[in-house]
Amino acid sequence: MSRIIFDIETVGVDFDSLEPSTQEYLMKWAETEDEEERVRESLSFYPLTGEIITIGMLNPDSNKGVVYFQTPRDMLLPFEEDGIRFECGMEKEIIEKFWSTIKTCDRFVTFNGRSFDCPFIMIRSAVNRIKPTRDLMPNRYNGPHIDLLDQMTFYGASKRRFSLDMWCKTFNIKSPKSEGITGYDVKDLFKAGKHVDIARYCAGDLRATKELLLIWEDYIKFPR
Repeated sequence: MSRIIFDIETVGVDFDSLEPSTQEYLMKWAETEDEEERVRESLSFYPLTGEIITIGMLNPDSNKGVVYFQTPRDMLLPFEEDGIRFECGMEKEIIEKFWSTIKTCDRFVTFNGRSFDCPFIMIRSAVNRIKPTRDLMPNRYNGPHIDLLDQMTFYGASKRRFSLDMWCKTFNIKSPKSEGITGYDVKDLFKAGKHVDIARYCAGDLRATKELLLIWEDYIKFPR
């Protein structure tokens, strides 16, 4: 049985580049400067105002993987680090490569993928006129998608939705945040041209998700 862990990194569009009517719509409920700033900073969370700049995939059984990432100014040659291959491309290219890879997988694993990664990929695929090779939003309870945030909260029975970093700290798993980068830094890193740093950060998320998957399988998942 083949399994793939995947994760994406996104950035929002420049707010000032949006049409005035769109800016007005997004700011409709912002009443203070702080609220307006939060709107500007949240554009990367939505596929209507953001795009995918990195997609990483890792086979948890072979520990081999690939990270596709955007480098708008400089296209780098592919390189490999610790079993993970890094390749450049624009958004349409990296989405197409994602669909080509995942179409033959029996299981796919994410952390919070049902709420974020999967819908984002589906919508950005449509924006780029790319047809999916499989359903990323199958039955929540017995489908091929293992969302570890669902599993660790027992499908919402545990109300608090902790971050991957918090789960890593709890189980003594190395977190990519320990390297000084968080998801909130991605926008500034991308703007600064530090595309490889973002790709490596994504690879760290993949490895951390793999370790959390092993914890879940060995100590939490009840055999059926």
